[in-house]
This record gives sequence, C-alpha cells and structure tokens, in this order.
Amino acid sequence: MKFETPLIHGYLIKRYKRFLSDIRLDDGSIVVAHCTNSGSMKTCIEEGAEVYLSPAKDPKRKTRYTWEMIKLNGDWVGINTMHPNLIAYEAIKTNKIKALSGYTHVQREVKTGDSRIDIMAQNESETCFIEVKNVTMKDGDFARFPDAVTTRGKKHLVELIRLKKEGIRTVMLYIIQRSDVKQFAPAHQIDPEYANTLSLAYQEGVEIIPIRVKVRPEEIVIDQVLEFDLNP
Repeated sequence: MKFETPLIHGYLIKRYKRFLSDIRLDDGSIVVAHCTNSGSMKTCIEEGAEVYLSPAKDPKRKTRYTWEMIKLNGDWVGINTMHPNLIAYEAIKTNKIKALSGYTHVQREVKTGDSRIDIMAQNESETCFIEVKNVTMKDGDFARFPDAVTTRGKKHLVELIRLKKEGIRTVMLYIIQRSDVKQFAPAHQIDPEYANTLSLAYQEGVEIIPIRVKVRPEEIVIDQVLEFDLNP
C-alpha cells in the first residue's frame, strides 16, 4: 500500500479524547491530527517521538491531518486502523500472501449472517471469508491483540466459526504494523473472552495467519508470516 500524497513529519505532543492528537510540525507550528485508533494504543504512545501525518482529502473536515505512524526504538509503527483492510485486500489480489493466493475474485465488506466480514475471496473451487484485524501492541517479542476489550471482535470470530461449520474456508488475518516483534498471541489479560473464543475458533478449523508488515513513510509492504501461540 503506497501513500497517495507525501506525508508530513512532526513530533507527538500528546494523544487525548481517544481520537485526537497534538503534533508539533518541523516548522514549529502545532496542529491537531485525527487518531483513527480507538483502542488504548498500549506500547504505541511516546510523547516527543517522531510521527508522520497525512493531509485530509476533505477540506471541510474538522481535523486537517490524520496521524499515520510513530517511530519507536528506531522503527516505524503504523497506527492508522483504516489501512490493514486495504493492505490485506491488495496482498490477496496480487498473491503476496502464499496461504491466500490463487483467488480470482476478491471483494471487500461482505455481509454474512448478522456480521460484515472484511474480505471474501473466491476461485472456481472455493470461497474464503477473511476477517482482518490491526495489531500494534508489543509485549516482549510478542504482538498481541486486542489492546482493549472488543465485543465486536468476538462477534466476528463466532461468525467465522459458523461459516466454517457450513464447510466454508475461514481465516483470521492479523496485520501487525510493527517490525520489532517475532510472534503473535492474543492478549489474554486484556480480553480473556476474545482469547478463549480465538482458541475455540482455531479448534473448529478457522485458520490464523499473523502477517508482519514493514511500515515506511512512502508505503506499507508485506514482510513475513509469524508463528502464533494461543496458550495463556
């Protein structure tokens, strides 16, 4: 995924009210940037750290900028939760993920049951439903999800289980927007219900694919598939 317009460099002053952040630009001016991440952003906040913003496309929007990434321990961490779905969609369409290659029709936001699943991929022999989640929390060498309780995330897992029981391929795809982690695991202490439901989903045949991506000011690209550990 390439950024359409050049990003704007600055430094984080603070994040507040969940969706807002104050940023000092290189020219010394202070602007308010929209933060798309509604979670706690554990391990992603460091006041004074370098950040990049994208300019808003809509001139009428209240916040003129969107906070895209933050530099932590020498690496960029993507915090825009709107990107993982597009990253996954483009990667599946162009066969960049080996386990999800070979599909000739890829569609976003498909309603099934009482849920809307992020991606449906099809070829002549099968249909696959793929739910995508953004991961930014670091715990040692682990990337963990979620960083706040997610009833919606649990609902999606239940729908994937239902589809799998009907004989349809289902995948839980985690897009990890940081390079300083080596494995994926659910965040048992933050949301034990989600963690337990993920384990149940895996037992029922729902596939788990954690993908680490490289975040850069010019683009976000697929890096590699990580191993996962579902144990508490």
